[in-house]
Amino acid sequence: MRAVRRFTVRAGLPEQLADLGTLATNLRWTWHPPTQDLFAAVDQDIWQRVGGDPLHLLAQVPAERLERLAGDEEFLSRVREISEDLRQYMQAPRWYQNRALEVDGTRFPAAIAYFSMEFGVTEALPNYSGGLGVLAGDHLKAASDLGVPLIGVGLLYRSGYFRQSLSLDGWQVEHYPVIDPSGLPLEPLAEPSGAPILVHVAMPGGRILRARIWKAQVGRVPLLLLDSDIEENSDDLRGVTDRLYGGDQDHRIRQEILAGIGGVRAVRTYCELTGTPQPEVFHTNEGHAGFLGLERVRELVSGHNLDVDQALSAVRAGTVFTTHTPVPAGIDRFPIDLVQHYFGDESLLPGIDLRRILALGAEENAGMFNMAHMGLRLAQRANGVSKLHGAVSRSMFGGLWPGFDTDEVPISSVTNGVHGPTWAAREMASAFDEEDPSSVIESMSDAELWKLRCGLRERLVGEVRRRVRAAWLQRGASALELNWTDSVFDPDVLTVGFARRVPTYKRLTLMLRDPERLRALLLHPDRPVQLVVAGKSHPADDGGKALIQQIVRFADDAGVRHRIVFLPDYDMSMARYLYWGCDVWLNNPMRPLEACGTSGMKAALNGGLNLSIRDGWWDEFYDGSNGWAIPTADGVTDPVRRDDLEAAALYELLGSQVAPLYYDRDQGGVPSRWMAMVRHTLMSLGPQVQASRMVREYVEAHYAPAATAGVLAQSDGFRAAKDLAEYRRRLSGSWPHIRVTSCELSLDEGQMPVIGDRVQVQASVDLAGLDPNDVEVQAVVGRVSDADDLSDVVTATMRPIGSGRYSAEISLPHAGALGVTARVLPKHGLLATHAELGKVVLA
Repeated sequence: MRAVRRFTVRAGLPEQLADLGTLATNLRWTWHPPTQDLFAAVDQDIWQRVGGDPLHLLAQVPAERLERLAGDEEFLSRVREISEDLRQYMQAPRWYQNRALEVDGTRFPAAIAYFSMEFGVTEALPNYSGGLGVLAGDHLKAASDLGVPLIGVGLLYRSGYFRQSLSLDGWQVEHYPVIDPSGLPLEPLAEPSGAPILVHVAMPGGRILRARIWKAQVGRVPLLLLDSDIEENSDDLRGVTDRLYGGDQDHRIRQEILAGIGGVRAVRTYCELTGTPQPEVFHTNEGHAGFLGLERVRELVSGHNLDVDQALSAVRAGTVFTTHTPVPAGIDRFPIDLVQHYFGDESLLPGIDLRRILALGAEENAGMFNMAHMGLRLAQRANGVSKLHGAVSRSMFGGLWPGFDTDEVPISSVTNGVHGPTWAAREMASAFDEEDPSSVIESMSDAELWKLRCGLRERLVGEVRRRVRAAWLQRGASALELNWTDSVFDPDVLTVGFARRVPTYKRLTLMLRDPERLRALLLHPDRPVQLVVAGKSHPADDGGKALIQQIVRFADDAGVRHRIVFLPDYDMSMARYLYWGCDVWLNNPMRPLEACGTSGMKAALNGGLNLSIRDGWWDEFYDGSNGWAIPTADGVTDPVRRDDLEAAALYELLGSQVAPLYYDRDQGGVPSRWMAMVRHTLMSLGPQVQASRMVREYVEAHYAPAATAGVLAQSDGFRAAKDLAEYRRRLSGSWPHIRVTSCELSLDEGQMPVIGDRVQVQASVDLAGLDPNDVEVQAVVGRVSDADDLSDVVTATMRPIGSGRYSAEISLPHAGALGVTARVLPKHGLLATHAELGKVVLA
């Protein structure tokens, strides 16, 4: 018998326990141990059975137990204490409020809207697939802890991301559980009458896509999630928010229209309903929600009587765009005719001509619309997610700023971080102070720290055994033949973890390049290694599924299955055990294709040592003593040969350095040299990998400058935005005719300058009618190649010395062959960089 409709009934709590409902729905409990302990005290058995989910706990606890607790003064005292702690947490000034008082001349925004296609806050709210979503969840949590007034915006997927199991032959099988929002830590936005508030988005053919707005409370941060599965929609529109990263391109663009355009409308509605300040800054986390910028342009065109150019100037000033994509293939791109289908009749965005929209997403391939290009063109501030990824992004997107050196492309970097209270084991968190990690770590002896690490490894081993047994039962094995799972893994063996999504570049199977060499490492008589592997492949990626199958088949071998396991259904709950218990965290992507890769950060917070290709965050944080860098076969273009070389380097490191160091014990059985590396990792990496560091950087380098620029653009009836739009029109008319007609370097005949000498550069410039205040003329000196190309340049602003004549004194920066030139750049008070408009005239 099958249910025709699914619904959830929430527990009714005695009045004395009403605060438990608030504590259960504010997701601070996910990183606040005292709140978790309070719920565990309600019923320890049920708490374990529901996986530590307060709402499910309260739904299953017998009414008699709740009545007893309602009369238990000691328990009620704990409820009052933790409820008051939450109230203080929600209301008291924190870092953001205090920092705003310290900084003069910079506006700290009253609110920031943060858009992401997925949010991994907790497994109790399964609205994420992998690193991007978990990063977004950590961003919200850190913002909450710091008091940053963020509003999260995304979609609510009725089937979430898939659950993974394995077939008997090791092939990934996907399951899509149906999610009932009323059973999640969510509440719908509703009118005072109780009627749900809906967002409306126009669809082709006169149809309307409607979406309900659900709110999750992540500490101080509201997270708004749009849900199209409502009766007011036709069947195809109800399915827009069915699955994360599912469906064809038509389905995908509908999701992204709802996330961006509908998301802005949801934020406006929420702020009006609650009296919350409207966002002054909009942060687009990857290109998926990039249409949000177009909706903000429409608001200004229709509500403030601006033209599109003026509105664009105002919108760009207050927008931040973060790219997580190191390869063009990872960018969302839509056929032009599909974009025309949704935007062509202007019903979706009245007042905005289709040609203007298409120009924002234009790329060299004239038939495609590029979401990342639109995101970059609609944001005045953009960044990658590690220093290396910032450099890769400047190269990858450099074509949007023709004529500029790669280093001048206006894409900076903010290296990702992870939310320490979420990912550090309790034992490690109590031994660690984010602000002063040395204070507690240094007070612990090697033996104490080693005992702590051994306890975490033992906990992981128990979880591995439980999951391996469950996975084999799911694959069809009989319980009678699974006694061997009781001895899978050994709490005393060096434990290596590898867990992540399974795209090709992450090279899940690099460890299998030489199976016999891997087998020898696993079964070494004196220094064995055990390896736990997990990860999901995209449902449409059969290549990724084949990689998983290779690992599973190797791990199924009775000769090694006690030393290597593949655990299906990798999610946040599994990840914690891995980060807590693994001694070494392995990461071997194809450099430089890992934008950041934060899993190793979470392991480091727990005293795990990284063994990784120098890519993403590890490229900048590796210092030679906090883990190992796998050498890369740079310059080898044959991918097979490159994999062979880098796999051999991995085996060599594990066998000759990592394992010997781990098993080198003192008289007390403690690996003192290993513990020195663990201690150094906790003290040096601990503060650097925190999401709090990341969010502070966003606030000071992006949010505050964007708010300052955005408020300036809108002040005095948008005078500055109008002025910038007029400036750009004036510039466009004159720019093609600007010429640098001469550039001279004043060197005496026969003079041999030395490095550091100051020399005079003069240039003649025809500004084609522009005012000298409209431009900046620069002298450029740098190394010169045989083809007269300049590199490693330094620049100096040239001052007018007469009609069309400019001069500057510049210090010679290098020895050897140098060259000099002059260039003309736009200059305006609302431009963040000279390169922003992508215009430059060279001599």
